[in-house]
Amino acid sequence: MDLKDLKKTWDKLASGKELDESEIREMLGKRTKNHIERIDRNIRLGFVVLSLLILVFILDDFLFSPLLMAGISENLSVPNWLLFLGVFSDALILFTFIYFVIKYFRVKRSCDISCNLKETLVKIINTLKIYQRMFYLALIFISITMITGFISGMYQGTLADLESQGIAFSEISIRQLLVVIVIGLLFLLITVGGIFIFLRWGFRRLYGNYIAKLKLTLKELEEINE
Repeated sequence: MDLKDLKKTWDKLASGKELDESEIREMLGKRTKNHIERIDRNIRLGFVVLSLLILVFILDDFLFSPLLMAGISENLSVPNWLLFLGVFSDALILFTFIYFVIKYFRVKRSCDISCNLKETLVKIINTLKIYQRMFYLALIFISITMITGFISGMYQGTLADLESQGIAFSEISIRQLLVVIVIGLLFLLITVGGIFIFLRWGFRRLYGNYIAKLKLTLKELEEINE
């Protein structure tokens, strides 16, 4: 249990008296309420962060990438299928968040009326776990989209650069090709890997830690019921 809660309850008791079941339940209830209040706050924060990220992704798909490719060659453009993948991945991650928010607040509202503490914990934990799976699935799809887009852009950019220099693709040596591939893969690993790790870290900070904390509270509640 949280040390602060334990001390507060202990100070109210006479010397030598042990915590009874009702007092332990009260502490678990307060802890659950605190966790839920923090999750509510993090939902609002998550909405702001997610909106900004999606805005960046959209700007990259429709503004930055086209400008970059136009700067390399006038004949280059972002393929329509790649734009579709980008929009779909953005919509997917936004949908997972909206689905989670709706389901979470429905569970919370129903539990405020009719659920006991155990039911509240079980339903909120299950809701968070469903969102976790959906979020990681969307994150994997975004990573695949970014990898596909990078490979497509690198291929088109390399061909355009060779064409501008009057060099045929078949004239490139294997060594030169390997150097380009290695540099491209390193850049891809740093960019996509960095974004993936950042988003996963952000999810754990906003919601993931509370799954473990709520599970611990549920376990303690089940122990006093035995």
